[in-house]
Amino acid sequence: MTRPATVDAYLATFPPEVRARLVTVREAIRRAAPQCQETISYGIPAYTLDDRHVVYFAGWKRHISLYPVPDVDAELAQQLLPYRAGRGTLRFRLADPIPLALVERVVAVLLEQRLAGDR
Repeated sequence: MTRPATVDAYLATFPPEVRARLVTVREAIRRAAPQCQETISYGIPAYTLDDRHVVYFAGWKRHISLYPVPDVDAELAQQLLPYRAGRGTLRFRLADPIPLALVERVVAVLLEQRLAGDR
């Protein structure tokens, strides 16, 4: 199987109900980081700024993942706790509502850290 060359092609590989959820995550990322360029990296959607990766997301059978997890304050860390799946991954179950405001906040922190030269 060939890897998709664009995010639209990536999304097209999923069943409609999963694709719809992925699109909402994509839109949240775009709202939080409109200056980022959209690409495919490691076979999944990635968002870059000045050719440096900011955030990735991926669809799976039962969840959507967001990578990486930024260094955050204690309050945000507590909010992320239910979604942590390892050190660098947030996992949002497809059976549950996706906390899009939280996704946007995470992406904003990642972008801020990238602009500051961190990570």
